Amino acid sequence: MRELVFFLEEPSAEAALKGVLPRLLPDGIHVRYVVFEGKQDLHKRLGPRLRAWMGEETGFVVLCDKDSGDCMKTKEELRRICERAGRPDVLIRIACQELESWFLGDLRAVEDALGIRGIAGKQGKSKYRAPDRLSNPSQELGSLTKQQYQKLGGSRKIGPRLALEGNASHSLRVFLSGVRRLVERAAE
Repeated sequence: MRELVFFLEEPSAEAALKGVLPRLLPDGIHVRYVVFEGKQDLHKRLGPRLRAWMGEETGFVVLCDKDSGDCMKTKEELRRICERAGRPDVLIRIACQELESWFLGDLRAVEDALGIRGIAGKQGKSKYRAPDRLSNPSQELGSLTKQQYQKLGGSRKIGPRLALEGNASHSLRVFLSGVRRLVERAAE
């Protein structure tokens, strides 16, 4: 695989992944980001984008937030879109509940990125040991940082510091392992 294309529902996901993927992927893989204007736009335009994509040595990943929806239903809807577009091998991952859950899973990264002392020490609290269970992670992160966290700028700052191992967010760990497996299979 020479190219890996990420279909994302929002710009903050791109900002975060630009800090994560260079540390995760081997050299020689070109990364592209296709950013949509929210979940509805992603569902509407993903199929045509996949059908039109040229390139035989390309892998595809779709990432969107769970928000208040049903994770399995969202994933199945995306899988059907990909299959109808002739791309049944697309890796589909859902950030539970939101991308901010990934950040709450590594409060050291948040503290270092935003320069706010005392945040990392809260990682042992039960809600931060399982941040994917929080109903509104973006609100929680805003409250925790006294509103210093802003979606796009915060994602840009936190992404490069986000630990690739040991993050408390299960959905981040599943995302990372899925991308690693996709790359490993392509190398075989």
